[in-house]
Amino acid sequence: MSNLVIVESPAKANTIEKILGKDFKVVSSYGHIRDLEKKNMGIDLKGSFNPNYQISADKKKVISLLSKETKKSDVIWLATDEDREGEAIAWHLYEVLSLKNKTVNRIVFHEITENAIKLAIKNPRSIDVNLVNAQQARRVLDRIVGFKLSPILWKKVRMGLSAGRVQSVAVRLIVEKEKSISSFKSTKSYQISAEFLTLNQNSLDATLIIELDKKENVISLLESFIESNFTIDDVVTKPSTSSPPPPFTTSSLQQLASNKLGFSVSRTMTVAQKLYESGSITYMRTDSTNLSKEAVNKMQDYINRNFGEEYFQPRMYTTKTKVAQEAHEAIRPTDINNLNCGKDDAQKKLYKLIWERTICSQMSNAIINKTNINIKASNPQQSIFQSKGQIIKFDGYLRIQKNTSSNNKDKILPSVSLGESLTLEIVNAKEKYSKPPARYTEASLVKKLEELGIGRPSTYAPTISTIQKREYVSKDNIEGVKQNCLHLILEKSNISEKNIIEISWSEKKKLLPTEIGKLTNEFLVQHFEDILQYNFTAKIESQFDDVARGKKEWKNMIKEFYAQFEPTVLKVDKNSSKVTGIRELGEDPVTKQKVYVRLGKFGPIVQIGELEKGKEKPKYASLRKGQTIESITLVSALELFSLPRNLGKFNDDDIIVSEGRYGPYIKYGKSFTSLGDLDPLTVDLPTCINLVKKKIEFDKQKIINSFNHEDSMIEICNGKYGPYIKKARKNYKIPKDLDPKKLTKEDCLSIISKSSKK
Repeated sequence: MSNLVIVESPAKANTIEKILGKDFKVVSSYGHIRDLEKKNMGIDLKGSFNPNYQISADKKKVISLLSKETKKSDVIWLATDEDREGEAIAWHLYEVLSLKNKTVNRIVFHEITENAIKLAIKNPRSIDVNLVNAQQARRVLDRIVGFKLSPILWKKVRMGLSAGRVQSVAVRLIVEKEKSISSFKSTKSYQISAEFLTLNQNSLDATLIIELDKKENVISLLESFIESNFTIDDVVTKPSTSSPPPPFTTSSLQQLASNKLGFSVSRTMTVAQKLYESGSITYMRTDSTNLSKEAVNKMQDYINRNFGEEYFQPRMYTTKTKVAQEAHEAIRPTDINNLNCGKDDAQKKLYKLIWERTICSQMSNAIINKTNINIKASNPQQSIFQSKGQIIKFDGYLRIQKNTSSNNKDKILPSVSLGESLTLEIVNAKEKYSKPPARYTEASLVKKLEELGIGRPSTYAPTISTIQKREYVSKDNIEGVKQNCLHLILEKSNISEKNIIEISWSEKKKLLPTEIGKLTNEFLVQHFEDILQYNFTAKIESQFDDVARGKKEWKNMIKEFYAQFEPTVLKVDKNSSKVTGIRELGEDPVTKQKVYVRLGKFGPIVQIGELEKGKEKPKYASLRKGQTIESITLVSALELFSLPRNLGKFNDDDIIVSEGRYGPYIKYGKSFTSLGDLDPLTVDLPTCINLVKKKIEFDKQKIINSFNHEDSMIEICNGKYGPYIKKARKNYKIPKDLDPKKLTKEDCLSIISKSSKK
C-alpha cells in the first residue's frame, strides 16, 4: 500500500521520510492552507455564524500538488502539529482535499524521533473535532472583534489602525504601567554599611538593618559610632534547601532566553522551531511541565552515571497557569545524552538552556547553610548591623547550574563567637533614591499575560510582534537620570562628605507605549471596557478550553458574545467623538497665537495657530523622541520650530541639522549624515563639519573599484557586513575566498549571474 504523510513544515518532511522508509512519502502543507474570507468578514453573522473559508492565494499551487499526491495514495496520514492550530490544519486538509472516501489517519507526536513517530503510526486516531472547534471559535471571535473595532478606530482615531482581543489588552497593560511610572514619586534614603575587623583580623561586612531619610540624622548616627563599641550579638545558622525550577513551558523558555541570551520572544520561538524540526527537542508550544516516564528514566540513568545516585530526585510538576491546555509534555531534549545540538550559535545556546533546565528538574535539592550575624553598637540607639552569607553543603542541581546561578549570597563569613568585640574600620552612608515600577520587557509581558490567563503558548509571540508592528508599542532603551548621590563616610573618627554622580532608572529593551498606542487604548477602554477587562479576556480563553474539552458548543459561545458586542459597536460608532488628544500649551510670544499639541496624521505634532478660512495656515512640527502629548511644555514645543537649523557653510554648501523619522541628521548638499546621540537643537557648526568630513572620507573608501557595463555601472563596495558588488540598485555578496581588490569586470559578471539564480 502507498502511504502519504502530510506535515506542516517542509523542514520536518525529509527527517520523517527517512524514519518511515520507502513505503511512505512525506509532503508539506506549508502551514495553514485556508482562512476566513475577507468578504462579509467571512462569517454568517445573521444566522448560523458559520465561517466561510477560502484557500489562500499563495497555497493554491500547494493544494494542487497535494491533491495529485492524495489521489495516488491508499492511506493518508495527517501529521500536523499536536496543538489546536495543528488539529485545525489537519481538518482543513481533510475538507479541501476531499478525503471523505479515503483511508485517513490522524497522528501526533511531540518529538521527531524514530520511537515517537513509529509509535504514532501504530496509534492513529480520527481528527478531534472539539480541538478544531476551539480553534475555529478563537479565529471567528478574533475576526469579529478585529473587523468591527478597526473601522471605528479609523473614523475616531486614525486611519490604518487595528484592534484585537488579546493585542489591545496587551497594549493596555503597557499603557497602565507607564501611567504608574509617571505618577511615581521617588523618595530619598540612606543605606548604611560598615566594615569590621574580627579578633582574628578577618574582614566582616555588614549593613544597618534600618534606613534613614535625613542627612542630619545620618550625621548624628555616625557621630554616635565614634565612641561606640561593637560586639557580636547573635549568630544564627539555619540549614536550608534550594529546589530546581520546573522544566520549560513556552512562557518560561521565552522569559529565560530573554534574560540570559537577550533573545526576543519571536526569535526564541524561531530558534526553538528549528531545534524541534531537526529532532533535537520536543514540541515548543506547550503550557505543561509534565515529563514522560521514559524521559525521566533516561535522565535517571544519565544522572546516576555522571554524578552518582545521590544526585537523582524524581519530580512530578503541576502547571500553575489558570487554565492549562492539552496534556503535552514540557519542552525537553529528545535525547538527554546529547549535550550539544544546533546548527548555529543561537540554536546551540538555546539547546544548552533547555538541556540544563530539564536535567536539573530531576536532580536533588541543594543543601545550604544560611548564616546571619548580628552586630550590636553600644550607642544610645542600640543600632544593629547584619551580615548574611551561606555555605553550600551539598550542591545537588547546582552542580549543573552553578555557572548560571543568580544567587549573590554565596559569600563565606568569618568564624565569630557571641559577645566577641569587633573593630570598626569604616562606615559608608550612601544616599539612594527609590525606583519606579519596572517597565515590561517582551518576556515579562508574556509572564503577566500568562498570570492573568490571557492568550496561550501559540499566541504570545504573534501578539507581541503585532503590537510593535502596529506601532502601538516600541521597544527601546531608557537612558536614565543623572542623580547627585551624597556619601557620608566615617573613618578614623572623621566624618567626610563625597558627591557621586550616578545614573538611575536606566532600562534596556523595554516596551513603551507610543502616543498613538496611548490614545487608542484610552478610546477603547472608555467605550469597550468589557472587552479590554483582563478577567473578560481570561474568561473567553477559558471558554475556548471548554470547547476543546467538548463541554461547550462553539457557535453558541460566539452568539452569546456577539449579542452583547454588536449593540456596543453601533452605539460607539454613532455617539463617540473623534480622538485628537489635543492639549493647549499656551501662547506663542511672537505671533500671539495659541499653541497646541495633538495627534496628527503621522503621529503627535505641535501646532501654532488654528485652521480658519482667510487666515494664515497653522505651523506644524513633529514631537521628538522622548516627548509625549502629556508631558511636553510650551518652551519645548516652541523649540521644535527652530528645526531645521542652518548652522552655516562648509565648502560653499549649507550645513543644515534637523530631525527625521530615523533620528537627528545633518544635510550637506545631497548627502545625509546621522547626528547619533547629538541634539540638533544645540549642536554647533565645527562638530557637524567634523562629522561631514568623516562621512566624505568613509564614502571615498566605500568604492573599491568600478566598471562601465552596457547601460549601467558595476561597483565593488565596502559595506557594513563586508565587501559586495552593486549593479543596477541590486547588491551581490562576494565569496569569502575572493579578494575584492583583484576582481575584474568578468569576475563581477560571473558572481552576479550565479547570485541572480538564488
